[in-house]
Amino acid sequence: MLRRGLVVISILAISCMVLLPVGLLFGGVDIPVKDVLSALIGSSEDSVIDFIIFENRLPALFASFLSGAALALAGLLMQTCFNNPLAGPSIMGISSGSSLGVGLVILAMGEVAGTWGRMASIGGAFIGAIAVMLVLMAFSAIVRSSDVLLIIGILIGYLTSSAITLLNFFGSERAVHSYVVWGLGSFSGVPLEDIPFMGIAISFLVVFAFCMVKVLNALLLGERYANSVGVSVDASRMWLLLLSGGLTAVVTAWCGPIGFIGLVVPHIARMLVASSNHKVLLPATLFAGGLVGLVCQIISVAPSLSQGGIIPINAITPVIGVPVIVYVLLNRRKLLYFN
Repeated sequence: MLRRGLVVISILAISCMVLLPVGLLFGGVDIPVKDVLSALIGSSEDSVIDFIIFENRLPALFASFLSGAALALAGLLMQTCFNNPLAGPSIMGISSGSSLGVGLVILAMGEVAGTWGRMASIGGAFIGAIAVMLVLMAFSAIVRSSDVLLIIGILIGYLTSSAITLLNFFGSERAVHSYVVWGLGSFSGVPLEDIPFMGIAISFLVVFAFCMVKVLNALLLGERYANSVGVSVDASRMWLLLLSGGLTAVVTAWCGPIGFIGLVVPHIARMLVASSNHKVLLPATLFAGGLVGLVCQIISVAPSLSQGGIIPINAITPVIGVPVIVYVLLNRRKLLYFN
């Protein structure tokens, strides 16, 4: 199993490294391979091509890889934490909290938000996600059942969605349009100068998650076993909520609420490595999520599909995700996890 996991991780990592430069060839403007290579090595004499490569396509590809990896890891942590195959970043209301924060900025603040631009939306998304995480962590200190905590997260998501609906109802037409466009999800709106900040934030949380591999494996065998080997289930649950919430908040702040990746990719990774051992499952999930993110970005800007525009990411992820979830539900008893 370990050897198979290492082979799968290597293939996924190589696929990501190959797809990243290949993605530079896709977009509304047809750029020959030689011109792309010239721009990358700094010998291009066309400023327009340089702008398209470095200010548009390259940041979008980096953002798609980082976002896919972060959401996939968040989904894995939540599914292990709640021992539920249908747990995901959006289920616990964290994505809805970020959306509510952005909604307050765009729909309620109006012109004030416009003066601050993108940073106001990012700040609103973080504040909204943190608020929901604090509520969940407060409940996790009181509620002992993971199932009850999962239901509370779903209810919080409904409440935030209700607040967003009210903001849309009372907001101006222009503000509602801006918010709806943001809610469709896109990796193409992240500027190159923001990529380092996004990457550092996600990398910090990923390193923290790797430090919890033993805890995650213990939780797979049940709360009694985890307690017997010295794992504090309540404290571990709080840390897992904080990690998954932080990863979701980072992605939502820059790219909008992206659905299905966090729910689906952990299942794909488990089926590929044929194991629930987080020593191999965690890196496999990261690279599988990054690969799915890259594929979604390439599809969203492919000229033959987008007709010169950009297809919303949330219009693509269900096409990939729904068949996987249906397969998992129909074959749940045959799978080697969540039984």
